Amino acid sequence: MRRFLAAVLLLGSHQAFAQTRGANAIPIKAGVTVSPDTVRVGDPFRVTVGIRAPLGATIEFPRATDSASSVQSLDPVSVRTSADTTAVEQYADYRVAAWDIGSQPIRLEDVLVKVNGIERHVPLTAAVFVASVLPKDSALRVPKPPRPLFETNPFPWWWLAALIAALIIGLLIWWWMRRRRKPPVAVIVDPYERAQAEFQRIESLRLLDAGERGRYVALMIEVVRDYLAARYSAATLALTSTELQRSLHTAPHVPADRLGRLLLDADLIKFARRPVSGERAREIGREARAIVADEHRASQPLPEKKAA
Repeated sequence: MRRFLAAVLLLGSHQAFAQTRGANAIPIKAGVTVSPDTVRVGDPFRVTVGIRAPLGATIEFPRATDSASSVQSLDPVSVRTSADTTAVEQYADYRVAAWDIGSQPIRLEDVLVKVNGIERHVPLTAAVFVASVLPKDSALRVPKPPRPLFETNPFPWWWLAALIAALIIGLLIWWWMRRRRKPPVAVIVDPYERAQAEFQRIESLRLLDAGERGRYVALMIEVVRDYLAARYSAATLALTSTELQRSLHTAPHVPADRLGRLLLDADLIKFARRPVSGERAREIGREARAIVADEHRASQPLPEKKAA
């Protein structure tokens, strides 16, 4: 029984030695760089692991740093392969941050390299120095005492009283200004007087002398339509010329035939681009003024004569 146990132990030791010797037989070059080598708490920095192995080898890098350590990964590992054709050369980039000050070890699992069924574990060791962000004289500073859970300061009632007083004063000033303000006096302009003023304004533009005969006719007809719209509710400015004649057909004081001819000539000039001479445009203007004057004279009652 003792000889059997000794043989089993001897065989196990030979197998372990053979695996170790086979793994170490894989020629590997490994390196770890930390950039920058001095950081502050929470600042991201980069750890790069490079492995160079024979052709046909596969390299398995650890996915992240040890989550229980003070240096933790911020992003997943990024692996890139070199263009070298004589060997397998890969680099693993780790974006990490340190959460404690001083010299902090970067804990990464071993890199696993496999070639022809043989495995080799490559341990990784690196460290970074984390500088403190506190001022140099922080040891001389005394922190403030903790504040009480409930404030004992009395409520500043005088602030509330001042706010209410200012609000009352503002309301009184607004009420006084509103009572003092007088409503605007409504200015009622007689439609006939407004039409005469517009006719005079158009004549002062001297459009006929400038050769703008079509514009002169359009403005004169517009004054006629504004006057009729002010005198008759049915004669709105939204009506066409035909609709306007129809709406004023029963109006006793409107010269319907003359108005129809005037509107027809104006439409041909405005919309059909019919040429018009200066003399004809002047006649249309005189007719427009005459229609307004005749309607005003016929619709207004005659002044009563005073008894002798």
